[in-house]
Amino acid sequence: MEKISPDIEMKVINKEAKVPIGDSYVNKSSGSFNPFKKLGVEFKFFKTMPREMRVLLMTNLIYAFVIPVIEVFVGAYIMRNSNDPKIVALYQLAVYTGIPITFFVNGFLLSRVKISTLYSFGMLLSGLSMLVMMTLTNLSVLGVGMAGILMGCSFGFFWANRDYLALNTTNDKNRNYYYGLETFFYTMTGILVPFSVGVFLGSSESHGWFSGNINRAYQVVTFVVFGLTILSSIVIHQEKFQTPTQKRFIYFKFHSLWNKMLGLAGLKGLVQGYLVTAPAILIMRLVGNEGSLGTVQAISGVVTAFMLYFLGRYTSPKHRIAILTIGLAIFLFGTLMNAWLFSATGVIVFVLCKVLFQPLHDIGYFPIEMRVIDVVSKIENRNEFTYIFNHEFGLFLGRLIGLGLFIVLAEYVSETFALKYSLVIIAVTQLASVPVARHIVKESNRLSQ
Repeated sequence: MEKISPDIEMKVINKEAKVPIGDSYVNKSSGSFNPFKKLGVEFKFFKTMPREMRVLLMTNLIYAFVIPVIEVFVGAYIMRNSNDPKIVALYQLAVYTGIPITFFVNGFLLSRVKISTLYSFGMLLSGLSMLVMMTLTNLSVLGVGMAGILMGCSFGFFWANRDYLALNTTNDKNRNYYYGLETFFYTMTGILVPFSVGVFLGSSESHGWFSGNINRAYQVVTFVVFGLTILSSIVIHQEKFQTPTQKRFIYFKFHSLWNKMLGLAGLKGLVQGYLVTAPAILIMRLVGNEGSLGTVQAISGVVTAFMLYFLGRYTSPKHRIAILTIGLAIFLFGTLMNAWLFSATGVIVFVLCKVLFQPLHDIGYFPIEMRVIDVVSKIENRNEFTYIFNHEFGLFLGRLIGLGLFIVLAEYVSETFALKYSLVIIAVTQLASVPVARHIVKESNRLSQ
């Protein structure tokens, strides 16, 4: 079998059937589908990718088991112990406040500390933040805010360095594959982890484990999470990654293309806070306990995960706007169903749509962002981390507006109104992302010629 270049579509030949494996996995002599051969082909294709990219993907695979616990069950823990959706939203706002602060600190540390060390520190810090949360005897605004800031710092170190590494270990031709495989990991763990943890927490409560103290069960989950962060930290150190050569990363004036990208980042940020807080609040209010939370998250999962993998595997840069549009339409449908039904059924439909929307949006959005950074960094002769750092402030502004809208509506109108209609408002606003992204892609292509 000839060696396959990562920039060329792989054509592996089934020697017995003389059929391209990329098109058919059926053995002609027996007429049967061979899943093991399919897995072997996909693994061989993965092996053709650069080693740095593979190490980063393996690290992210392990850490993918951590993210659903942080995103889903920390919010459920706060909701259970405070019974106040506004405290959940305030926690998330504190998280999002800590992220840009840490991006700023990370920029200065990059010239002094290995990027893999900063990356692994962010992963370890997320486990530490959960430990702090679980030891709080009283979930006051101050205590929850401090835990949220600490979690935001962990995300800051994680995402700042992950985005830089993703940018530098991929190119525009293999980024659909990179983000398709990464979102496949995240979607699969987003199914398996909530289901498993939900069953564990639900069983703990129903069977009276840990003397009937469910908070002890949360602490067990936290220790498992901390162990996974240690493992992922070990894996990332298996490769030497390039760090930015230029020390300066703070600028205030940018090319017009980058300013448009910041607008798109603001639109993305609008919805991010809701993707974390809304499912936990809605399910605890309208569906049931954490066991229901995990079950609902698992319903749509496997089909979605494999669809995302194949989107990343077989689509090209020209398909990104279509993928983004489909994701936004699905999210809007889910929010409308939630507002219309506002029941357990409506929540299930919304969560299913959320599970589909988030990775579709990521597959469409992140390669566009990376492409713009490639183009603008060459025009302005600045290091790539400059744009990764600045991009976070576009996201933060959107997150601030989105979560602020929920808190204001819950406080001055009603909690029910906020849970029903703030999601619809955000989803409708998100539709503006499509024409903005289309314009950005066209301008990026023009400037790169």
